[in-house]
Amino acid sequence: MKKTSTVAGILKPRIFWFFNLPRLGTGGKMVTLGIGIVVFMIAMTTLAPFIAPHNPGQINIGPIASPPNTQFPMGTNHLGQDIFSRIISGGAIMMQVAILSVIICITVGVPLGLAAGYTRGIGDRVASLAMDSLYAFPGLVLAIAIASVLGTGVVNLAISIAVVYIPSYFRVVRSQVLSLKELPFVEAVKAAGGSIANILFKQILPNVVPSIAAIASINVADAVLTEAGLTYLGLGPNVSLPDWGWDIFYGKNLFFSGAWWAWTFPGLMIVVLAAGFTFIGEGLSEIWSPKLQEQG
Repeated sequence: MKKTSTVAGILKPRIFWFFNLPRLGTGGKMVTLGIGIVVFMIAMTTLAPFIAPHNPGQINIGPIASPPNTQFPMGTNHLGQDIFSRIISGGAIMMQVAILSVIICITVGVPLGLAAGYTRGIGDRVASLAMDSLYAFPGLVLAIAIASVLGTGVVNLAISIAVVYIPSYFRVVRSQVLSLKELPFVEAVKAAGGSIANILFKQILPNVVPSIAAIASINVADAVLTEAGLTYLGLGPNVSLPDWGWDIFYGKNLFFSGAWWAWTFPGLMIVVLAAGFTFIGEGLSEIWSPKLQEQG
């Protein structure tokens, strides 16, 4: 593996090939599609106050549980709220929670993985044992337990989800550090008297960035689904705020009455958003894999 002196050094060439993504085979097409979906979702929720035909939180705008029609393209829910307006607005909190959780994962998991993989010793054993213990719990069950203790809110939900995924970053980074620290360019820096911080953050970290970016994209997708699950169980954000998870939670009560639109449209939006981030992560993994790098 080639030495990369800085994180910026490894990201700079990636920016140039960003515009050639469709030419990079299946992986490039997946990333392009995923970015298109995510950008569309972000733009939609950002512009929601201007493009939503109705106030998403206002009740009795139309008849209760009215099917899709010309006035309400996606129908209304159990409170007579316009589902179309809630669809446009409902992804904001979900994306905030998902992205913040990944930021927390990177902030905690990456430095721990770097330090544990490089120094080894008792610190590595303790950190690995702690991470393996967290990894052994079913993700959603652990998130439910933490969310129940911390309470609702964007930050608390993000922390609850982040704890579930921090071990993934730790394990990926640690495993790569174990192999990278034995390579000649790292040994050369050691011989020249380079500090541990210099070796970790200027020599090793830049070579781990592609893996971090790929796993982060996939984890955002997982976090979206986890946030929806927590909301469905009543642990989501304030119920007065438009959220796709809440719409599914209340829409399920109309399932047997035949009001399929009350839960179908929010569910589709969650699936599409998660798919967008998944496409990005899987595409990056394919583009940046060592095997493809060698073939390129």
